[in-house]
Amino acid sequence: MRYSIKHVTTYRYADKVSLSQNHARLIPQTNDYQRCLTHRLEISPDADYTSDFTDYFNNQVTVFEVPSLHEEMIVTAYSEVEILVRPQQQLFAAHVAWESVRDALRSPQDSQQIHAAEFSLPTRQTTPTAEIRQYCLQSFSEGRSIMEACNDLMQRIFDDFTFDPEFSTVNTAVTDIFQHRRGVCQDYAHFALTCLRSIGLAARYVSGYIETIPPEGQEKLTGADATHAWFAVYIPGLGWLDYDPTNNLIPTDQHVTLATGRDFADITPLKGIMFGGGSHSLSVAVDMNRIEN
Repeated sequence: MRYSIKHVTTYRYADKVSLSQNHARLIPQTNDYQRCLTHRLEISPDADYTSDFTDYFNNQVTVFEVPSLHEEMIVTAYSEVEILVRPQQQLFAAHVAWESVRDALRSPQDSQQIHAAEFSLPTRQTTPTAEIRQYCLQSFSEGRSIMEACNDLMQRIFDDFTFDPEFSTVNTAVTDIFQHRRGVCQDYAHFALTCLRSIGLAARYVSGYIETIPPEGQEKLTGADATHAWFAVYIPGLGWLDYDPTNNLIPTDQHVTLATGRDFADITPLKGIMFGGGSHSLSVAVDMNRIEN
């Protein structure tokens, strides 16, 4: 499966900006189950400086600077991505008890496990409480397979929480998300990470895209696709297994991974500093279309 993706980010400022310096994580990953075939970034006004590097979490980052006076900045990322057949880790994970995974992370045996163990530690956005841990343990009963437990946790979050784009912001605490059982995909992912880390498992935040299909007989709207977030759990010897609690499904060929990190703060698609500008508004539009072979 191949997709063409257009991701448009627009900032509008109340006053003129004299200088803007930014980091963009807008290049889809190339990994075991997808390949980024082409990528192009367009910046308006023109950037006078750009540079690329790979960050600590192996995400591709573009640094750019816009020095001219502007009241609007538009960053458009064009990508073509091929989704490959995902490894069938689930078949093996069905027989792995979650406690054995936790214990392996406590005494990592190789560089991959050492790196994964970092994702078992809480962050500012995934700090657990006793109540959240108890919620998690309802799925992670003694001796249960890690795949079965993760599927159950994903199902319960999907059933117990209400998708509400008006409830939260990027700064809403996970305790508030849990108390009100409301939020968006980012909140669902952060809550799942908090649960899993509370019992010693390694889980990472995944940002990307999900294809949306319009109702039968209706045309797909421009910009109707979405940036998305989900989580992945690490299993020694098998790697990372992805779960999408917002939609209660295991990602396959309709999810494109953009970046991975400990939480959203590690992999914000576009962030930076500016001089001037005053208040500002942000809008994001995504078009994700299948490329017929």
